[in-house]
Amino acid sequence: MRPQQVWIWTAFDSPFTSVLQVSCLRMTLFDGIYPFYPQPRKPFVFDVDTILVIIVFLVIAFSFLLILPGIRGRARLYWLFRVIASLYIGGVIVAVHFTSDWERAQGTAITTYKSFSPAKVHAEIGLHVGLAGLNVTLVGSPVEQLNETINYNEHFSWWFGANYDNDFDEGLEHGLPSPILYVAEKFTGDSPCGLHHLYRMAGHYASATLWVAFCAWLVSNMLFSMPVPVYGGYMTLVTGSFLIFALLSFSTGRSASCVIQFGPTSLQLAYGASFWLTLATGLLCFLIGAVVITLHYTCPDLLKAFFDLCEDEEEEEGMLGEVYINPHYARTKAAPSPANLRLTIMDS
Repeated sequence: MRPQQVWIWTAFDSPFTSVLQVSCLRMTLFDGIYPFYPQPRKPFVFDVDTILVIIVFLVIAFSFLLILPGIRGRARLYWLFRVIASLYIGGVIVAVHFTSDWERAQGTAITTYKSFSPAKVHAEIGLHVGLAGLNVTLVGSPVEQLNETINYNEHFSWWFGANYDNDFDEGLEHGLPSPILYVAEKFTGDSPCGLHHLYRMAGHYASATLWVAFCAWLVSNMLFSMPVPVYGGYMTLVTGSFLIFALLSFSTGRSASCVIQFGPTSLQLAYGASFWLTLATGLLCFLIGAVVITLHYTCPDLLKAFFDLCEDEEEEEGMLGEVYINPHYARTKAAPSPANLRLTIMDS
């Protein structure tokens, strides 16, 4: 946030008033931090939580890749594909919880900047909706206008333990620009649009469904390590089903329509990158599950080769085949049986 500098004008000049003017000026900015405003604001699309999730899954993938040279033959390629595909699915399921681009809208308009002021700015206004809340951005074009830096990114949360209306009231008290307050007001609980309740419940149900999909993903990885990988294919289909259910849950928030108008410019919400990424991951789960189940019934040997089950069975058979045979027992067994012996009695 960029508060304006505060000056105190007096009818007389004195050392006290000069010091007070300098103090008010310095309180506006101290090492790049505004002391009377909450810092820092949650960025949209990528934040600290999303970056941490990506780093964790990349570290796990790198750890598995370290042992890749120790795998021989075609099994190395099969193993690489299984690990990368599995970590991609799990990483997407966790990461989309913290992104703010499930729905987005953007537009450029000439609009008033502050309340009770006729000054207008040319700026780009953005609305980014996530499962936990929304971000409203305001970037000037150019950024420096009216002797200020117009570059705002405000987050309003409706997650568990958060109060959206309180965040909006704090924005009013801090004097946020009028375009941000206008957009945020559409999602308040008292707004006639009714967007707050729909998007809040849609985000909660979508998040719960995604966590169920994450649990199903964990179970599928355990089942794929079993001797019968077809059950892992069935569980992968369950994972994809819950991802689709999460998308359907979030889509219920679009049942209500509300016009966000800035003169001739209108902000129209459309599905963002996180929505389409979740859809692509769900379809990938369906594809993997269908291929595994089909190979189980049509080409079981190929499926066993892909999951390195053939080599394990051959090794077990080889270990069982190496049996020690006693040579003395073999010679005894090769001797003629007592049934072939004849007793001859000769008279003297």
